[in-house]
Amino acid sequence: MPKTIYDFEALQMDGSSVPLSNYRGKVLLIVNTASACGFTPQLKGLEALHREYADKDLVVLGFPCNQFGSQDPGSNDEIASFCELNYGVSFPMMAKID
Repeated sequence: MPKTIYDFEALQMDGSSVPLSNYRGKVLLIVNTASACGFTPQLKGLEALHREYADKDLVVLGFPCNQFGSQDPGSNDEIASFCELNYGVSFPMMAKID
């Protein structure tokens, strides 16, 4: 049974696994995202935080999810492309979760 966030692993958009222990010593901002949601424009603000504070050990981790009103129906590739093209997202986006 995991005891801390660092005991978990997450799947990246490419399907590879990343241990969250890779981020030990960093400040993690873990966000649930959806590309067809009224709050989707907040990705721009999250990207601004990422760019401004990454060198101060802030890591934004995006976790797309389709559970809230089917607001992220796309594939991982579609979500990654949408986030990058529309909001310039360069912070780590994980694979869509359930």
